[in-house]
Amino acid sequence: MLARGGLRPVVLERHVTSHDALCGGFLSWSTAWRLRALGVDPASLGAHPIETMRLFSGLRGTEARLPQPSSSLSRRVLDAALLACAEAEGAQVRRGVKVASLAGDGWVELAGGGQIHAPFTVLATGKHDLRGAGRPAVSADPALGLRWRLTGSPRLRGLVGHVVELHLFAGGYAGLALQEDGSANLCMVVRRRVLAAAGGDPQVLLEQLAAAHPALAARIVAAGGEPGAAQAIANVPYGWITTEPAGDVFRIGDQAAVIPSLAGEGMAIALASGIAAGEAIAQGLDAARFQRRLARRAWLPVRVAGAIARAGTGGAGGGLVVGTAALLPGLPALAARLSRMGEGQLYTKARRC
Repeated sequence: MLARGGLRPVVLERHVTSHDALCGGFLSWSTAWRLRALGVDPASLGAHPIETMRLFSGLRGTEARLPQPSSSLSRRVLDAALLACAEAEGAQVRRGVKVASLAGDGWVELAGGGQIHAPFTVLATGKHDLRGAGRPAVSADPALGLRWRLTGSPRLRGLVGHVVELHLFAGGYAGLALQEDGSANLCMVVRRRVLAAAGGDPQVLLEQLAAAHPALAARIVAAGGEPGAAQAIANVPYGWITTEPAGDVFRIGDQAAVIPSLAGEGMAIALASGIAAGEAIAQGLDAARFQRRLARRAWLPVRVAGAIARAGTGGAGGGLVVGTAALLPGLPALAARLSRMGEGQLYTKARRC
């Protein structure tokens, strides 16, 4: 967006090559719309189509159609495509450069020494906080994020198909969907106390949950029964929304608004906030005004998703949510619509990267 506006932004990317990030594999219909508007078509990248959501809690399960077709795509593929698109538009992408902190007054300190000065900074570090621009804790029992990659198999494809699944349990939930290569992305959000009860070991926790949740166990068995080591991140401030920036810094993505992952709207918020930041900078808006505008757009989806997460993970709440969804089949689709980020405006014509 900045490059299309005539500027020459520099992207500092800490990884040399794109990799699978902990979150973001599910692409809702609102995410797909924004990607296509930017010039990146998920279907052309091989995204796995998703038409239905499925809810599980213990022995109970139900499913409902999504309001619009969605998809699943690994972050490895998606991030590579977005970076290539940015470079094609004229942005300078510097890979393997890690930022150590924001020093203020437009100075960015790099790991290993060196500084960069810019008239504005866009903070897009996702769920990872940066020194000098950290987010406050929002809970005494913070959420942790875990991710496993399940090996693809015909049996796993038969069980999951074109569905995004939510497995609800007391103190957390797990999302599961197939990806473009046939493997499955299993992402989990769990309260610290739940992981502590499993000795702090994600593998022990997964085994305990599989023993209590037959549907989850069946997916793990279908993938070979040994998902391997988990990616993890601690102290994710779900529900937090930035209203004031740290200096003249434009916060986007999870640095702007952290929506509970079960909504499947994290990537849409990342894209919407990135697009909005590009437009704001091109129009000469300051970071404070931009952040307040973005906070108003994010308020409803974040609050709706938070209410659903609390209902589905509190004690026997998962069974109640699944039972209610079975009795009122239109309710999951309504909840999905209410937890979408408004489209807003997009001051650019869609074109293929």
